[in-house]
Amino acid sequence: MVGVNERKSFHTVGAIARMTGVSVRTLHHYDEIGLVPPSARTSAGYRAYSDDDVERLHRVLTYRELGFPLEQIATLLDDPSADAMAHLEAQHTLLSERIDRLHRMVAAVEDMMNSKKRGITLTAEEQTEIFGADWLGEGYADEAEQRWGDTDAWKQSAERTAKLSKDDWKQLKAEGDALEAALADGLARGVAPGSPEANELAERHRAGIDRWYDCDHAMQVCVAQMYVTDHRFRKHYEDIAPGLAQYVVDIVTANAEQEENAEQQ
Repeated sequence: MVGVNERKSFHTVGAIARMTGVSVRTLHHYDEIGLVPPSARTSAGYRAYSDDDVERLHRVLTYRELGFPLEQIATLLDDPSADAMAHLEAQHTLLSERIDRLHRMVAAVEDMMNSKKRGITLTAEEQTEIFGADWLGEGYADEAEQRWGDTDAWKQSAERTAKLSKDDWKQLKAEGDALEAALADGLARGVAPGSPEANELAERHRAGIDRWYDCDHAMQVCVAQMYVTDHRFRKHYEDIAPGLAQYVVDIVTANAEQEENAEQQ
């Protein structure tokens, strides 16, 4: 490792976090596991990243976006014998299947939108036919408005929803499906609540809620609790993977507790 007085240009960990949108905590974790270690240290001992380090980080983020676990990413980047093409082809197949499913869901949403524009209200049976048995339907939306219609969160959600375009809905649906797939993968691989990877999943989950209304960690814990207390939400997550509802609660709670402890220190 070199010092920052070498001829290369270097960036602080905070600068890298701002440039890439990756949290400082995640960058520290990538350093600790040797995935993206900084090439230099400042005279005070702080991390300093070179342009080559930033390029490696972007490669890591690309693989993460495609759904690769960190261990596999390290192999693809560092093992000259790794068959990157085979891994990418397998992931391409999975992504293509997911895209096909999303196209079907987009068509279902468009059918619902078109029927609304014509003044036609779909029956519960039609909603189930289009969206599947997991679709909560308008009945739950009415119930939710009765319970939370006078809250700031509900007003924020209504305002933000009103501004969404069709492409926005497509993106939100894709992001939601990707998050649920990542959560199920974390559960399957035994990613422990409170671990850096589980905390990263918890933050992705909170960011998803934050798209609809401002959501701090305490609010996120309250939302997650509904996944186990409301049988409709529990069924949705359990249909994805048995135990997933409680797993989401556990990683969200552990992350919130760590954040609270960090703020108090």
